[in-house]
Amino acid sequence: MPNLEDAIRERAYHLWIADGQPEGKADIYWLNAQHEILTASVESLASPAAAADTVATKPAKRARVMRSEKTKTRAA
Repeated sequence: MPNLEDAIRERAYHLWIADGQPEGKADIYWLNAQHEILTASVESLASPAAAADTVATKPAKRARVMRSEKTKTRAA
């Protein structure tokens, strides 16, 4: 990946072009581009760990929901 600043600059430029090149909003485009790039980087780093956590916790959550539903029907 190129230098972070270069990547942000390029993305900000593309966002600016897509919006019709408005004047005086360089900071907004820079911050939006920075947010997109950093969010994508964090998500790509967290993906393998998040996928493993999701697989491990989903069955347990389903079991808890099923138990709580049984309790509600018995109480009623």
